[in-house]
Amino acid sequence: MSLALKTSPDSAVSRALGDVYRRLGDTCEALTVRVEETPGPGMTAARLTADADALHAFVAAESERIHDRYGVRVRPDVAASRALHDYAWTVGVLMGGAWYLDRRVPRIRPEDLRIDLASGTYAITPGTELACLTDDRLALYPGVLTLPQQDQLHARLRMSVADHMRPLLAAIAPVARRRSRALWGMVGDDLVSGIWYLGRMLGQEAAAVRAATEVLPAAVPPYPDGADFRRLVAEDGSRHTTRTRTGCCMFYAIRPAEACVTCPRTADAERLKRLAG
Repeated sequence: MSLALKTSPDSAVSRALGDVYRRLGDTCEALTVRVEETPGPGMTAARLTADADALHAFVAAESERIHDRYGVRVRPDVAASRALHDYAWTVGVLMGGAWYLDRRVPRIRPEDLRIDLASGTYAITPGTELACLTDDRLALYPGVLTLPQQDQLHARLRMSVADHMRPLLAAIAPVARRRSRALWGMVGDDLVSGIWYLGRMLGQEAAAVRAATEVLPAAVPPYPDGADFRRLVAEDGSRHTTRTRTGCCMFYAIRPAEACVTCPRTADAERLKRLAG
């Protein structure tokens, strides 16, 4: 007689999400996230939005990391923008990556994702809610929203990222000194770039560019712009994918001569020089 290990509905969903988060961590070198089955210490977005002292500590910690790494002191608004960019990119990779790999959109609550202020690394506790297509093996579990079409899942991904980020944007906006378009532009950029980065790590850049464009094909509120990928052609005929960020990540304020390759300040000639090199 064979015995089957019984799995509760909640644990089936959280286990699946934990598995995909681990896969993302193993694949994406720049993603510094560990999976914790039960919440450990760390600063959560829930606390950042409710506690001004916590938000100050979040920005101050980023300022110290910038000084340690680059040897410069930056204004509080620059540190706030950099901290927000890192957080939004992490959310973008986790949610967008789960969608890209498994066609599942997790709900990440503000208390599920935690940052260690000293190291800048993240920890996540997998939740028990997600959205997926109707033919997914998890479709019948409680806490799972099923959708019949891919474009509905794309909309769910955009909404889930926005729901997670909206309270943090409202809290950090006065410190970052940035308005709604710039803030939501950054969130859209980091969702798109997270999928793009994952694709490059998997050797699937073309597929990831198509996927990110499907998720954000044009300006869809609250996101002010679409993915807007384009190709640059070098003198040797090689073609290189690029896009221009809507919400600047402010790295140029740290290293003025080394603005990001997708920064609006970086001309196409400089982009080609870096990409072809």
